[in-house]
Amino acid sequence: MKKIVQLLAVWAVPLAVQAQTAVVQDKSNLTPLVGVNVVPTTGGGTVQTDSKGRFKLEMFRPTDSLRFERSDYQPRTVAVSQLKTMQYRVLLSERSYSLNEVVVSASKFEEKRADVPQQIQVIKARELAFQNNQTTADVLQQSGQVLVQKSQAGGGSPILRGFEANKVLMVMDGVRLNNAIYRGGHLQNVITVDNAALEKVEVVFGPGSVVYGSDALGGVVHFYTKNPVLSDSTGQTRFTGSAYTRYATANQEKTGHVDVSVGGRRWGSLTSLTYSDFDDLRQGAKRNPFYGNWGLRPFYAARVNGQDVLVANENINVQKQSGYQQYDVLQKVLFQANPATSHVLNLQYSTSSNIPRYDRLTEVDKQGVLKSAQWYYGPQERFMAAYTFATQGTGWLENLRTTVAYQSIAESRNNRSFGKSLLQHRKEHVDIFTLNVDASRLLGDHELRYGLEGTYNDVQSRAYGENMNTGERSALDTRYPSAGSDMRTAAAYLTHTWEISPRWILSDGVRFSRVELNADFRDKTFFNFPFEEVSQKNTAVNGNLGLVFQPGRDWRLAAMASSGFRAPNVDDLAKVFESVAGQVVVPNADLKPEYTYNAELTLGKTIRHNIHVEGTGFYTWYRDAITTQPFLYNGQAEIEYNGQVSRVTANVNANKAYIYGFSGSLSADVTQAFRLASTLTYTYGRIQAETGEVPLDHIAPVFGKTSLFLTLPKFRSEFFVQYNGWKRLEDYNPVGEDNLQYATPQGVPAWYTLNLRTSYQFLPKLQVQAALENILDQFYRVYASGVSSPGRNLVLTLRSNF
Repeated sequence: MKKIVQLLAVWAVPLAVQAQTAVVQDKSNLTPLVGVNVVPTTGGGTVQTDSKGRFKLEMFRPTDSLRFERSDYQPRTVAVSQLKTMQYRVLLSERSYSLNEVVVSASKFEEKRADVPQQIQVIKARELAFQNNQTTADVLQQSGQVLVQKSQAGGGSPILRGFEANKVLMVMDGVRLNNAIYRGGHLQNVITVDNAALEKVEVVFGPGSVVYGSDALGGVVHFYTKNPVLSDSTGQTRFTGSAYTRYATANQEKTGHVDVSVGGRRWGSLTSLTYSDFDDLRQGAKRNPFYGNWGLRPFYAARVNGQDVLVANENINVQKQSGYQQYDVLQKVLFQANPATSHVLNLQYSTSSNIPRYDRLTEVDKQGVLKSAQWYYGPQERFMAAYTFATQGTGWLENLRTTVAYQSIAESRNNRSFGKSLLQHRKEHVDIFTLNVDASRLLGDHELRYGLEGTYNDVQSRAYGENMNTGERSALDTRYPSAGSDMRTAAAYLTHTWEISPRWILSDGVRFSRVELNADFRDKTFFNFPFEEVSQKNTAVNGNLGLVFQPGRDWRLAAMASSGFRAPNVDDLAKVFESVAGQVVVPNADLKPEYTYNAELTLGKTIRHNIHVEGTGFYTWYRDAITTQPFLYNGQAEIEYNGQVSRVTANVNANKAYIYGFSGSLSADVTQAFRLASTLTYTYGRIQAETGEVPLDHIAPVFGKTSLFLTLPKFRSEFFVQYNGWKRLEDYNPVGEDNLQYATPQGVPAWYTLNLRTSYQFLPKLQVQAALENILDQFYRVYASGVSSPGRNLVLTLRSNF
């Protein structure tokens, strides 16, 4: 009998192993990890974790050791005999940097990051959740490689390699967000993207005109929203989702979010809702005496008994009249007819309350009186409806994706001078239709990608004055031609990747674009334009050539040459008038497209598999650059506009300009628990005028970020420093868009902040997050911004996943 028991015991151990299932999870938040390769170190078959992070032990021997590998996590080796003491749960720590991760934005199709010659930054869903930023503008700012300008708290204008606003292309789920009225100054449109609904963000640095067409001079910011999750092989309906509520002290933020995914075998639905309420923003109280009264808010305008009065601010560090609310809705429906074919309906809607234009509300005249009693953007509405059909066909349609989209954009500017009764309303509405057809084909070591794009923008502009005392309406000049404007594009592109050998990869591409614009100036009620109509037809051919060399020993060298173009849009060419600090911008019918020619070189080195150092240097030749310069209107250098004698300026093509710079990064996985990451970016740009070189606007000062991470079971923390160098007076364009009036007489001083954020997963489905930003309560402003950055800010969040 004893021998029988011993024999059964010998057989029971492997049987127990065969029947047992283990799970692989993220170390800090216990999220199941899909697609982890489980490799026995003694040889044999490899298995991969399923949609719930599980794998079966039946194919492994009790004496095996298993190596767990996924490109974005640090590898870990565990003996099978240890799994029982670990409760059959393996925890992995994320990796600081991975060249094996998959990116999409560079070519519109999946490819390994190591194979792409361009500089790319990826911000994933788990990082978005951990950063826990208030807006998408803040997401980009805290990435460490993008600087974001703000004219008001409800805004954010990304700067990439010295390009900003309509020279940086934003894309949402494959649909371009840039439209015909994206201006050349500073934009606030990025806040209409709900960061709580994002799956990831990819930032492609440098010209992206071959794949994306006009506007992608500085780069492309591509936002990818979450998708419905279908059921697994069991076919059981799958319910997943997340929710959180957040409070922050710097602006008394109150945000709530919920998203729910319901999926069957073929059908899936994702619904996402976010609401945010931001009060007036408090700036830092620790000031350098050198600043004087810079940035303080000693008083603000209010209307009492039908009269404008100045009200003393109880706390001069609170930026009165900077708060707003925002609402975001996303609805996706997925039908997967078979594993090779899918249909997606993507509906997005974002709107806000009125958003005060804080910088204009702080301007004073020579007597120290506020210039504006009211200045606000009306509700900023963005609606998008997109349908995407994707299939894996054969031949030249091996991978085919077609997206048809409609967008409706509504925005307005509303302002009233202090002591005046006339409130001016200027409203714009843009209808946008887009069609994208993209396909790829693999031919041996060659991969071809090609596509067609068509867009149509219809711009309608209206304006009226409102008497605050009587309610009477009066005629007012519109921002864009009142008779309407439209813009059309058509393009075709072809890109090619050749894996010459495991060490050498060649990339190239070409795009043909046609852009047409019409603006009707026959209405001369307010201004005697010297032309009746402006019509432009521009054609551009762009190309790129890239080479990646990976000689071994973890070295990587990438070189890229590319060209970019941007055709004048309605805002560039047909903007009627806009007063900017004693300047007026008038239409210039002779404006032409602008072009860039870019060369960049990237050198990267991975040391001992856990330290990665990379540097990218670039030089951009900028031709026919569209910049704001002094101009004549009907022979006059100055005209009266809105009761103020203003200098006449216009968008013109500067002869030549150049930009060069460097971006460096360091990532190190010191241990499974501790890692660090650091970035630094420097940019320099000049216009080459006949009288000498003049600073090019939108050139950010040196900036960067250094982070120290600690990851323990259920716990994660990041201590980071963000920093900016000086933007000196001599580096400002004298008539550009750098907002020198909102800086000190010497420019914008250098600054740094100390910050700490943490998360703790105290229940499998419940997480608490706490952050303390700008710990030292420093007062500072980001370059070109008209609103100061938050002071010491405590952020508390309760987050659930189900």
